[in-house]
Amino acid sequence: MSENFSAGTPLLEIAGLRVEVMAEQGWREVVHGVDLILRRGEVLGLIGESGAGKSTIGLAALGFARNGSRFSAGSIRLDGEELIGASERRLRALRGARVAYVAQSAAASFNPAHNLIDQYAEIPVAQGLKTRRQAEADAREIYGTLSLPDPDGIGYRYPHQVSGGQLQRAMIAMAMACQPELIVFDEPTTALDVTTQVEVLTAIKVIVEKFGTAALYITHDLAVVAQMADRIMVLRNGRKVEEGETRRLLAAPREPYTKDLLGLRAPSRKAIPPIADEEPLLRIENVSAAYGNCKVLHDVSVSVGRKRTIAVVGESGSGKSTLARVITGLLPPSQGRIVFDRKPLPPLARRRSRSQLKRIQMINQSPDIALNPRQRVDEILSRPLEFYLGLRGKERQKRINDLLRMIELDESYALRLPDELSGGEKQRVCIARALAAEPELIICDEVTSALDQLVAQEILRLLQRLQDELSVSFLFITHDLITVKAIADEIVVMQGGRVIEQGDRETVLAPPHHPYTNLLLSSVPQMDPNWLTQLLANRGSASD
Repeated sequence: MSENFSAGTPLLEIAGLRVEVMAEQGWREVVHGVDLILRRGEVLGLIGESGAGKSTIGLAALGFARNGSRFSAGSIRLDGEELIGASERRLRALRGARVAYVAQSAAASFNPAHNLIDQYAEIPVAQGLKTRRQAEADAREIYGTLSLPDPDGIGYRYPHQVSGGQLQRAMIAMAMACQPELIVFDEPTTALDVTTQVEVLTAIKVIVEKFGTAALYITHDLAVVAQMADRIMVLRNGRKVEEGETRRLLAAPREPYTKDLLGLRAPSRKAIPPIADEEPLLRIENVSAAYGNCKVLHDVSVSVGRKRTIAVVGESGSGKSTLARVITGLLPPSQGRIVFDRKPLPPLARRRSRSQLKRIQMINQSPDIALNPRQRVDEILSRPLEFYLGLRGKERQKRINDLLRMIELDESYALRLPDELSGGEKQRVCIARALAAEPELIICDEVTSALDQLVAQEILRLLQRLQDELSVSFLFITHDLITVKAIADEIVVMQGGRVIEQGDRETVLAPPHHPYTNLLLSSVPQMDPNWLTQLLANRGSASD
């Protein structure tokens, strides 16, 4: 972070910005007269809970308003040029070349039909800034800067052939293809594990400092924004609550809402000890698995007891989500077996009985991808109720209403489409869909990673309440060690497709740690703005 940006003409100037969205009753204002100034080489952090207007303002910096929304008042000037009212041709010339955007969901942002390097090269070649050969050479260089494996070859893979963390870094690389003056980072590390997050944050800092790139850094993670931003703007319900230099705001916030954000802690509960001699609900016995010739799981053994939460942690590519695919029958193991309630499960889901399928359900990481955008909530919930329980008509509708109450949404939500829901509401619907089958085990795959801290707290409290009420077991796949410390009864640490440590929560988290567990714990961002710099310095000295 640089020290002084008081002088110089602003690169980005937003004044009195008002944005409206189309609702049933007509146009409704969601951003209310926000002012913002950003200078070259400066990083401004935008923080706030879901619905605060962070992403809407970030997209406005590109002169873009989402479908169904419009700029109703104000001014957006990039290097003195007004973007509101500019022609689409002019805006297309600016986007990618002078301003760029890194979205929260890399999986939803890449074209699955084209490899990574084709998508990297598209904009600089189309803008006439580079030849195809130059773009490919630049791509390989920046892939290396972002610590992607095999920087010379990874660009020729397709999006589905890399991990989520690798795909996110590839998108950051793509944003830098034209070396823009301004990049909008919209939750760029939300889906990343803590060790990968450190690498990406470091790479972003290097890029910003090396090229003098200005950035809007949108996040719900205050510890992350503390490492990246020169100034922080706190937003709530489309209004600016507070703005200030990062160190000052973190040390002495003036507004009650900012103090609330700084004081957030994950909901915690006492770990439930295992019942002596009780047979586990789920046993994963010496499982190995592969994608083609690439072996990704190596002799993994894990047990899940009844009414217990087992957290599986590890960095991107460690095999966490692959393990979930094996349990659910989406990927057959090449060795070992899955035993559920003392009976071995068929390796493939299509060979499992309906009764076996209903007892294990999964909540996916991204509700945007998991929910059919053309189906209403009642239609989404109807499918498992019909398939697993045979419910029809009034019985089905009553159960839908019961499920909505269970996830703390009222009955009016039944008629809404996914794009009419907030991120937290979408994830609640995914939880309700899993509960509809009345399962005994729910696999939660990064269910809070895309949510702001306030909404994530609500989801965790909801899951804990449901576990108490329904006696359901959870296999909680996550890279968020703060969440793990709060909710897990046992912790399984994975690296490179192997279990390297497992045990009850207190044992795994108490020193001395396994070196890899210690790496994960030391990579959890702290609120101190010097944390990342000190961490890199300590690791550098340790490697000397």
